[in-house]
Amino acid sequence: MILYTIKKYNQNDAEIWNDFISHAKNATFLFQRDFMEYHKDRFEDFSLLIFENEKLKAVLPANKNGNSVHSHQGLTYGGLVFLNKLKAEQVENILDQILFFLKENKIETFYYKPIPHFYFPKGNNEMDFFLFKRNAVLHHKEMNLAVNLQLPLEISKSKLKHFRRIENLDLDIVEEEDFTPFWEIILAPRLLEKFEAKPVHTKEEITLLQHKFPENIKQFSVYQSDEIIAGITIFETENVIKSQYGATSEKGEKVRALDFLFINLIEKYKREGKHFFDMGIVNDENEKGYHTGLLKQKQELGCTVYNQDFYKISL
Repeated sequence: MILYTIKKYNQNDAEIWNDFISHAKNATFLFQRDFMEYHKDRFEDFSLLIFENEKLKAVLPANKNGNSVHSHQGLTYGGLVFLNKLKAEQVENILDQILFFLKENKIETFYYKPIPHFYFPKGNNEMDFFLFKRNAVLHHKEMNLAVNLQLPLEISKSKLKHFRRIENLDLDIVEEEDFTPFWEIILAPRLLEKFEAKPVHTKEEITLLQHKFPENIKQFSVYQSDEIIAGITIFETENVIKSQYGATSEKGEKVRALDFLFINLIEKYKREGKHFFDMGIVNDENEKGYHTGLLKQKQELGCTVYNQDFYKISL
């Protein structure tokens, strides 16, 4: 007889949690506790460990907000993380156990945001089907733009024309260890000027995370005559490169330095055998729900649209 046990995460579980993430079918470094807990003061953790006959079979990175549980609001994506050998019927059983556990803990609503499917070549859609069968509703949907690096690149002719012209402007691409120039000279001022916003990560937070995950978090910047004019911060996983931040100065805009950097990085990671270059979402609070300029820019760099769905299930 299969016996499932669900346990709320506590700090004593860090080692077993991290070891499980390193072997899971559908995990990235964002699920390591050192990444999840850089902002633990902002979220009430409600992560779960699911055991089958005392063997850890799945984990759920999550947080609690009032009477709701979210698969974690502090992460770009989330969802149930499980072993490759876990069959679909076992995933279904685990979901039922999670829903029962949430009800027992007086949780009224469960919000679930899976990882975009292109992150995992072996697939990762079991939970979508089982949530649907349990009356989950599509609560929110976003367009996620990504370049399929396994196919011939489809960068627009206008982008390539400017790229060839820019190549003669003596621009240097530097992989940097210090995030200060990009954060303080380019990113923070431009976000404030254009959107009255701040980066999700402070300079100190991104520096701390990079020190913990040096193989996954990298900074590429463009310099002209020793002056930084653009930059992209990337999060690298096994199959996918994600541009977490990208920005340019006014001087960089005039020479299209950000396009120059994007195209170079797309070509670099295609040569290295990565599967996708993820440029993130293009949502906006306007009537359309998306930023037309960002959508156009990313499509001209060769991106196509992949949906990122958000589910809600009432308990």
